[in-house]
Amino acid sequence: MKVSVSQQQLAHGLNLVSRAVSPRSTLPVLANVLLATDEGRLRLAATNLELGVSCWIGAQIGEEGSVTVPARLLSDMVNTLPNDTVQMSVNMSTFTLTVRCGASSTEIKGIDAQEFPPMPASDPAEGIQLKVNDFKEMIQQVAFAASTDEARPVLQGVQMTVSGDEIALAATDGFRVSVRKATLPQPSARPLSLIIPARALNEVARIAQDGDGTLSLIAPPGRGQVIFHMESAELVSQLIDGNFPDYKVIMPRSFKTHTIVSTTAFLKACKQAEIIARNGNNVARLSMQKHDDRPGEIEVSAQSEETGTNETKIDANIEGPALVLAFNVKYLREVLEVVKTPNLVLETNDQKSPARVQPVGDENFQHVIMPMFLG
Repeated sequence: MKVSVSQQQLAHGLNLVSRAVSPRSTLPVLANVLLATDEGRLRLAATNLELGVSCWIGAQIGEEGSVTVPARLLSDMVNTLPNDTVQMSVNMSTFTLTVRCGASSTEIKGIDAQEFPPMPASDPAEGIQLKVNDFKEMIQQVAFAASTDEARPVLQGVQMTVSGDEIALAATDGFRVSVRKATLPQPSARPLSLIIPARALNEVARIAQDGDGTLSLIAPPGRGQVIFHMESAELVSQLIDGNFPDYKVIMPRSFKTHTIVSTTAFLKACKQAEIIARNGNNVARLSMQKHDDRPGEIEVSAQSEETGTNETKIDANIEGPALVLAFNVKYLREVLEVVKTPNLVLETNDQKSPARVQPVGDENFQHVIMPMFLG
C-alpha cells in the first residue's frame, strides 16, 4: 500500500474513528485502526465488536493495500506532524507502516488486516432517510436521559420506533423519561422498533457533519445491528436485546398547575442552585406562587450544610394552585439545556406525581421527571 493524504484530513479521520477503539481487549487487533485503500479513497475503521466506525478521506493512491496499526500511537504521531502531505507505505511481509511528512519518518509495527473483524456491508438506498440536523437534535434531547447503570442494559439504550412517516426516540433511567418525535422526509417501507445504545447514538451525533444533508438508517432483519450511513462515514452498532419499559403508562395526561417561564432564566437559576446542591444530595426546591397584583414567580432554592444556601426568584405565568416541589437539580438542568424555545411550560400536580417539561409551541418534545421526597 502506498498513499498520500493531507495531515489535517488524516488527523480528522483518526479522531472520528478512535472512540470505537477497544482500550482493553484480549484481541490485540481491536486496539488498532484499519487503513485500507477503497475506490480511490483511504478508509479508516475501528471497532470494539459492539460499535464500529468507518470514515473515508481523499487520498492519492499509489498502490492498493491494507494494514492495521495501533490507533493511539498513529493518532498521537499524526497530530504532531506539520500541516503538509503525509506519505504512507506498508511493507506487507512485516506489516510495518512507514509514515513520512516533511523531515519526519516513522515506522510503526502493525497486524495483518485479515485479522480485523469485517464490517457489515450496507446499501444506503435500502435505509430510512433522516435529515442530519433534525436527527442530531433528536439525539441531543433524548440520549442524556438513558441510564448509565450497567446492571440495567435495556435502560442504557434509546428506543427508536418508526411507523409510516413518524419516528420517535425515547429514553429513561427510571427517574425521568425523554421523548422526541419527528416526521421523516419519506415514509418507511416497514415499521421498526429498536433499542440502540445511547452511546452509539451520541457517536452518530458527533461524527455526522452539520448541514442540510441526510443520513441512512439501515436495520437488516435478524442481524441484531443498526447501521448509520453518512456522506463520508458509517457507524454500525449492536442492538440491545430486551423489552423496553412502557413509558407511556407513567406519562401524566392532565395537570393542575401550569407554569410558563423563560428557558434561559430558569436554566441560570438551576445552575446556581446546583453549585450549592452538588456537595449534598443534589436537591433543589421549586416554590411556585401566584400573585393577584403582579406576575407569578418561581423560587429556586438549594441548601447544603457544607456549602451554604442559594435562592433565585424568576417571574412566571402560573395557572393553578401554589405548589412546592423538590427535584434532582442536575436532572432539571440537563433537560433545560436541550429545550430550544425561549419559553417552556412546567406542568405539575403534587409533590409525589411526575412533572412535565415541554417547550412552548413544540409538542414534538416532552420530558417527564419524578420529584424527590420533601422531608
